[in-house]
Amino acid sequence: MFSLKNKVALITGGASGIGLAVAQRYLEAGAIVFTGDVQAAHADGVARHFHLDVSDECQVRDAMKSISEEHGGLDILVNNAGIVADENWFNIANGTTDNLDKIFRVNTYGVFYGLKYASEYLNHGGSIINTSSRASTLGVPGNSQYSATKSAVDSLTRVAALELAPKSIRVNAVCPSFIATDMGGSDYGDAMATTLTPLGRLGKLDDLVGVYHFLAADESAYVSGQALNIDGGWSAGVSEQLSAQFRD
Repeated sequence: MFSLKNKVALITGGASGIGLAVAQRYLEAGAIVFTGDVQAAHADGVARHFHLDVSDECQVRDAMKSISEEHGGLDILVNNAGIVADENWFNIANGTTDNLDKIFRVNTYGVFYGLKYASEYLNHGGSIINTSSRASTLGVPGNSQYSATKSAVDSLTRVAALELAPKSIRVNAVCPSFIATDMGGSDYGDAMATTLTPLGRLGKLDDLVGVYHFLAADESAYVSGQALNIDGGWSAGVSEQLSAQFRD
């Protein structure tokens, strides 16, 4: 069940954090895994690691083309590479065009490029999984730039699901809240998760990888165009611990 045996996968941002954890899970499930990142590879057993800057359209295209020529196409594409803004937690009034351009080029353009070449290099029945964020639909003061990039990813996910459906290629997004990684595991994230998440804790990588596994497997063949919140119940409403602070 949920076997990925001999499925060919490319994971961007696969050298650390969520991307690395997903690569390891896919390897365990039998997939042939390639990772792309601006960092060096850390996953044992990966077939190949590309130096890949997803903000460069040609690099994304060439990585997908190379894998497809070697293996007869891709079965799984995880558009996962992402950054936080240098100006994260700056109010909009203090933001700069340069930083906005930088974060959009990685977080949104990188996803767009993967989707753009999917019809050419993904096999019939393939699966694309975009890493979005709980921030795509939840406004937090000072987080406008990052949130905007992830809202765009959700929109791209829905439209690509429609456009790639004739090839039975599914497109979905995973929207984590604060996760214990270098990007999301700060003291601020821990405090926010403890207070606002009904489950009362920061998310772990193990809480995420099963969702990426399911969405890559044939058992999710009728799931497409979805943005799945993996947030410990945060999207359901006010946590008990927060509510208790205001009760007599």
